[in-house]
Amino acid sequence: MTTPDMPLPPWQWPESRWRAAVGRARAGRSLHPASWPGGARCAFAISFDADHDTIPLRDGDESPMRISQGHYGNRRGVPRIRALLQHHAVPATFFYPAVSALIYPDEVRGIVADGHEIGIHSWIHERNTHLDAETEMDLTSRARDVLQDISRRPVVGIRTASWDFSVNTLSIIRQMGLLYDSSLMADDDPYELVQDGEATGIVELPPEWIRDDAVYFNFDRFSALRPYTAPRDVLDIFMTEFQGAHDEGGLFLLTLHPHISGHRSRVGIIGSMLEAARQKGDVWFATHEQVATWCMANAQGMSS
Repeated sequence: MTTPDMPLPPWQWPESRWRAAVGRARAGRSLHPASWPGGARCAFAISFDADHDTIPLRDGDESPMRISQGHYGNRRGVPRIRALLQHHAVPATFFYPAVSALIYPDEVRGIVADGHEIGIHSWIHERNTHLDAETEMDLTSRARDVLQDISRRPVVGIRTASWDFSVNTLSIIRQMGLLYDSSLMADDDPYELVQDGEATGIVELPPEWIRDDAVYFNFDRFSALRPYTAPRDVLDIFMTEFQGAHDEGGLFLLTLHPHISGHRSRVGIIGSMLEAARQKGDVWFATHEQVATWCMANAQGMSS
């Protein structure tokens, strides 16, 4: 039984409501290109979410211990990752919460000097689904301003923190005139986002939890979140995903975190992935911006 003060349970929703929910940010036409640059068989887009100190800060946790885990990403993780990327001559995309960039501005500038892309990753790793539209818009636009000011480069893409995409996020992305998002998971390959039946011109570069290091390694001593997978097993999962992308001529998009994958026992995963992909001889290594730009210009135009 419901009352005027109680929301309807989903099984009592009218058809218009559930249709509106599934149409709010839906996969439209495939943007899988007719070919990749230089005749490459597939595209390899590696990205790093530089959360650093913002996870405890987001939760109002001022514990030096928890913050130190994020500090590790700056102190050890990023230098190791930058050295690997430079060694393999591979460009990457680094998504920054604005607070991370403000704490470590020299890191951001160094990454840009290396030739990598900077993307939006919230203000302080806030959960968008907990925000009203005005607050989310304010935080996202301020985050872009901070990143552009520090990097001295245009910022054209976004990955929402924890891939937490609210009912207002797509409208905000459109208002900001961004090129791409990398938060939604309706395909393996790039596609155009559709909002309420209207093509948006926004490229979606889909991530997946399977291709994210956090689900295998992240640990919280005060919760049940205590997974651990051996690095060799994670490498095997990532390699199988990459081989599938290569077989299909698609996109391989990998999401990593400096404070997680920057450790001694794990950073070798990155090197092994880059070496294996390079040995293929037909892989295009690109930033997310480069992939989105290429796909929008060279899509085969297949309908959803």
